[in-house]
Order: sequence, then structure tokens, then C-alpha cells
Amino acid sequence: MIQSVVYISLVVKDYDEAIDFYTNKLHFELIEDTYQPEQDKRWVIVSPPGSNGTAILLARASKPKQEDFIGNQTGGRVFLFLGTDDFWRDYNEMKEIGIEFVREPKKQDYGTVAVFKDLYGNLWDLIEFNENHPMFKMVK
Repeated sequence: MIQSVVYISLVVKDYDEAIDFYTNKLHFELIEDTYQPEQDKRWVIVSPPGSNGTAILLARASKPKQEDFIGNQTGGRVFLFLGTDDFWRDYNEMKEIGIEFVREPKKQDYGTVAVFKDLYGNLWDLIEFNENHPMFKMVK
């Protein structure tokens, strides 16, 4: 049997500002942006450059209860993990364009990692795995 997690849904305030952040600041690719008139919503998929794994579905909050979760999808824990093949290249560029890091870079047994916020405040790890880590092959 072959299965995979295809999309992770990320609740956002506005499609266009979320697309702008992910494509222009994080350099994600816009995979799909399809209007669904029957539900008055859009199917918006973004993915890191060169990725062949899980993509993100940008889902605009459509109810007041969903709005409460914008920027706090996991109750303040790191929510998503952005693997990179060059930590310092990406870290320095992200700092230059004003992405806020809430935990500075740190060498761990598994690699180099720092925590940043997306445009709504969700926490992400930026991580470059060491060559001996099982996830290393996923971003190389």
C-alpha cells in the first residue's frame, strides 16, 4: 500500500495576502488557485520550491469560530517544519526581508534549526537536517 499526506490545511484571513507571503517571502510555488462559486471560496495550494511532498491548502476562515484559529493553529506550538538544503542562505534572506524569528539558530543532533512566525503568527521551524538524519534525503 502506498499513501501520503497530500495537503495540510492552514486557516488564513485573506487568500491574496497569504499567497503574497508564501510566494514572495518564502518563495513557495502557487500550485493552484481555483474559485469555487458554489461555496464562494477558493482552492489555493502552495508548496515549497522543488518539493515533491506535502503541500499547503490556504483555507480562508469562513466562520467566526475558524477566525479564532488564524495564527494559532496549534495552541502556540511549532506547527510546520520547512526543510532546507542551505539553512544559512534561507535564514539570512528571511531575516533581511523582515520575517520574525522567535528562536535563534541552534545546532542540534539532528541539524540546524530556528523558529519563525508566518504572517499570522503560526510558528515554523526552518531546519537543515544533518546528513545522517533520516529526513535529510527529503530536502536534498
